[in-house]
Amino acid sequence: MKVPPAVAGYLAELAEQRRLSAHTLSNYRRDLDKLIAAAADVPLAELQVHQIRRFIAQLHGQGISGRSLARTLSAWRGFFSWLGERGEMPANPCQGVRSPKSPRLLPKALSVDEAARLLEAVDDDDSLLAARDAAMFELFYSSGLRLAELAALDCDALDSVLQEGEVRVIGKRSKARIVPVGSKARDALARWAGVRAELARADETALFVGHRGNRLSHRMIQRRLAARALKLGLPQHVHPHMLRHSFASHVLQSSGDLRAVQEMLGHASIASTQVYTHLDFQHLAKVYDAAHPRSKR
Repeated sequence: MKVPPAVAGYLAELAEQRRLSAHTLSNYRRDLDKLIAAAADVPLAELQVHQIRRFIAQLHGQGISGRSLARTLSAWRGFFSWLGERGEMPANPCQGVRSPKSPRLLPKALSVDEAARLLEAVDDDDSLLAARDAAMFELFYSSGLRLAELAALDCDALDSVLQEGEVRVIGKRSKARIVPVGSKARDALARWAGVRAELARADETALFVGHRGNRLSHRMIQRRLAARALKLGLPQHVHPHMLRHSFASHVLQSSGDLRAVQEMLGHASIASTQVYTHLDFQHLAKVYDAAHPRSKR
């Protein structure tokens, strides 16, 4: 689909001024493509609220979830606001339009015991890869990093990890944060640091590298984690974001400090972190059901 000049200009501004990631920009592009396709016979400047509602209803009828539609509406609303600021739109037709609600799915997290099992030593024919994987997955769970944040780490991160017990990462919208690193993760990273040079190319700056000595890809990290969980007999598919969820819910269960968890996760809004209070309540409910004498009916 050919991108209209207005859409191209809006996406360019998002990239240059808000410094959105390529992945986020791709999502905006797809959402705006849906708008252009739905309004094929109507000039954008003439769209009305009732037409936007109809477009959303049509997309919902195609099976798109309420959560996805909320994101789509947000993209449309921002685009129309941008047009309005340039005098190309008399009013924002998305104002007052709400997406259909979908059941809120809580993020899946491992139990504390399952996380401990996942991080147990495993038999591996390649001791270098075993040391690397142990360091990666300990760091994931220790510090709640995103996959992209871990994959982007360079060797210079080791100094602060091993000396100060903290790691500096660049998160969404190029926002930097410093996160504590636990002792087991520091030990695993120290072991990996001692053998990394046997696998890495001489000019490679990446902390975690693959067979060819280059920076490890996101996909390979996902595969290694899933294979490790399968080998250790965990009853579910394990992916990097599950370790991030596990980190958040376990720290919250132990500390109750929502603000601290927000800072460590790098969430811009406390609302993004509050989902973990629901996970915490699930934990409390299980304890209550198992322990309270009046809980059984």
